[in-house]
This record gives sequence, C-alpha cells and structure tokens, in this order.
Amino acid sequence: QVQLVESGGGLVQPGGSLRLSCLASGSIFSIYAMGWYRQAPGKQRELVAVITSGGNINYVDSVKGRFTISRDNAKNTVYLQMNSLKPEDTAVYYCSAGRPVPREYWGQGTQVTVSS
Repeated sequence: QVQLVESGGGLVQPGGSLRLSCLASGSIFSIYAMGWYRQAPGKQRELVAVITSGGNINYVDSVKGRFTISRDNAKNTVYLQMNSLKPEDTAVYYCSAGRPVPREYWGQGTQVTVSS
C-alpha cells in the first residue's frame, strides 16, 4: 500500500512557474513508476508525465519542453516542475504510483490555476 500527498499547487499568471511535489509513504518508493495526471473541468483525466523506477521519462505532447518530472528516491518524492504555464494547463493535478504503470495508487489532487 502506498499513500501519496501532493503539494505546490496554486494560482499563477500565464508564463509563470510552479513546482508540484508528491510525498510517498507506506512502501518501497523506488520500485514504483510514478506519474502526474491532470483533470480539467468537463474533461477526462490525462497522463501528463511519467517516470519509471529505472528513470525513463515520457510526457504528453502538450507539455514537452515546458514540464519536467523528476524523482528523489532518498526523499520518497516525485516532482513536476512546470514552466511557461498556459491557461489550458489549469486543472487538478494528481500524483500516482504503480507497477508497471502508475495507475494503482492516487493522491488527493492539487489545484493549479493559470490566469491573469
């Protein structure tokens, strides 16, 4: 069993940056693939970024070059650095974990709002 707690969301102007953090507890963090999903109002939840236990990374096309996912296994934490934010990035962002894909455990979500 894995518990996930996100932090770092908030309100930011277009072009700004935020860093989301997700602290994991309850199991061996390093063996899990970790992901960040987001869900905007009226839309389906989509996978934004994933980092495997071996460090392989993938992004959805809409965030490539702007978002960076990373993990610190010593701190049981995964991060999502979001730069050049756009209004269309507004959503609730969820941290996830699983093996082999990050869909087994979920955090409670953190709101990101990009608006002037």
